[in-house]
Amino acid sequence: MILQNLHTHTVFGDGRNTPEEMVLGALSSGCTSLGFSEHSPLPPGLDPEGWTMRAEEAGAYRAEILRLRGKYRGKIELFLGLEQDLDSPPPAEDYDYLIGSVHSVAADGLLLSVDNTPETFVQAVREHFGGDFFAFARAYYRRVAAVAETGCQILGHLDLVTKFNEGGRLFDAEDTRCRAAALEAVEAAMERDMIFEINTGAMSRGYRTAPYPAPSLLKSIRAGGGRICLTSDSHSAQTITYAFPQAAELALACGFREAWVLTEGSFRPVELEALRTAAQKRPGV
Repeated sequence: MILQNLHTHTVFGDGRNTPEEMVLGALSSGCTSLGFSEHSPLPPGLDPEGWTMRAEEAGAYRAEILRLRGKYRGKIELFLGLEQDLDSPPPAEDYDYLIGSVHSVAADGLLLSVDNTPETFVQAVREHFGGDFFAFARAYYRRVAAVAETGCQILGHLDLVTKFNEGGRLFDAEDTRCRAAALEAVEAAMERDMIFEINTGAMSRGYRTAPYPAPSLLKSIRAGGGRICLTSDSHSAQTITYAFPQAAELALACGFREAWVLTEGSFRPVELEALRTAAQKRPGV
């Protein structure tokens, strides 16, 4: 059984560990493969917090992952990927895969972070959307729909706008004013046959008790014949397979029977039940 995580970050971006430390963490978690997906460089001035990879470091990032691929060949399959932000220029080099993501909403000539802190999120809605969380969410999902045109194979954290909304404390994500826009983004991604990730990253950082996307969106993806993969959006070597059994259980409950994994250069399906069993047997889940 292939146990992998394709959404990881390292010290080349906003992660805590080096790529090699992430490989060792994946091995200790029982992974048979691991994908690196550093944040794509943003144009100057669009990343004041410094959470993305700098453009001048992209070559070193690529070289290090390829070095590790050779060093650990036969022990773990490693992939060179990129989390391609909607606001980043297209990558100049080829990657094994791309995760297309949205981290900001555009308003009043600014890019407003969706997932920095709860305080900055609420402040952005109040100052630029008149306190209307539904308007903010719609603006976010419109940008997610645009990701379908980027050529990325995986759609990253579809429901990121709900990161700080545990229990609906800020807005009702199931309200049609919000959900209709989310479904439009789902449809756009399915038209391009993108793979939707079930992402446990906000769980490992203490913001949520369940993965995203929401069950209602996952059921719509399943009804439309969409594909899924399990990721932990890991920023540390200790969270490579964080809550994978729970993510698999959510997918099964929403009607999925397969998840998609990358191996030998292409995506293929594996049985979710077997994947859940494999994840449950591993340490650090």
